[in-house]
Amino acid sequence: MANELVLALDLGGTKVEAALVDPDGVVLDASRSRAPTGGDSSPADLDAAVLAVVDHALSHAPSNATIIGAGIAAAGPIDERAGTLSPINIPQWRDYPLRTLVSERVRDTLGDTPVHFHRDGVAIVLAAHWLGNAAGTSNLLGMVISTGIGGGFISGGRVLAGNSGHIGQIQISGFTGELSIGSRTTLESVASGPHTVAWANTQGWSGHTGEDLARSYRNGDPIARRAVVRVSEAVGQAICSACALVETDVVAIGGGFSRVATDLVPMIAQVVSSHPLEYVSRVHVVDAGLPETAPLTGAAALVYRRDLVGLQP
Repeated sequence: MANELVLALDLGGTKVEAALVDPDGVVLDASRSRAPTGGDSSPADLDAAVLAVVDHALSHAPSNATIIGAGIAAAGPIDERAGTLSPINIPQWRDYPLRTLVSERVRDTLGDTPVHFHRDGVAIVLAAHWLGNAAGTSNLLGMVISTGIGGGFISGGRVLAGNSGHIGQIQISGFTGELSIGSRTTLESVASGPHTVAWANTQGWSGHTGEDLARSYRNGDPIARRAVVRVSEAVGQAICSACALVETDVVAIGGGFSRVATDLVPMIAQVVSSHPLEYVSRVHVVDAGLPETAPLTGAAALVYRRDLVGLQP
């Protein structure tokens, strides 16, 4: 086991998770735990959830290990300089000082240890660049399709930090989804897992979850088929818009809902390949090829791959 470890924290709309991660991107299973963040959680509940998973991870550090830093990956929007966040899917937190909360607990346990705080899209593109099917790509868009939709760019070998790459908030045309931060026409409002399930329900499908939708798709349900095609068209449109603005060679797609259908990523790739601009249509769209621990690996990469992050120290 490596002597150096990183405390990784991933905070999203439904859960917060933490673990210790080694220099090869391997999560120490015993150190891993999660707690809910959504629903009726109060700000105090959210604080307690974050601190509980941090404490669990730190308490499972091997006696011969040194924790060299902590990486926090959080749902955005965020303010990196202030260390605050206002997640779209956690309305209880607005301008919340998450970095301070975690830094103080880490300092109490470990002393003066650096804590790096970035949006989850920054973390996921770092994970894709480090360990996934897009490893080493200099111009990369990493995406997650899950409860929400997020992303991040590596351009010229450097991460565009801050809120750059927040592709879930791109406005798309030809679709109307559920209301999300005042809009029904963002990619996230149309194509995230919960919003896709809700759309399928309006069409007469009777399932309740993304897993139900995947099962229906495999069984040939026509509404589930239309729902997945709708996701592919919306995501493909957003990718084309993003890649028209930022030089991109590869788009790596991960996240739980990206696995709703085995052919979803190829369907998205087909939409992108039909774009009239050659520099957009040539972009390769691939499965990110990351394990389900990728959010934690990406958070750890905020420390291990710090040299690629091009904004705040």
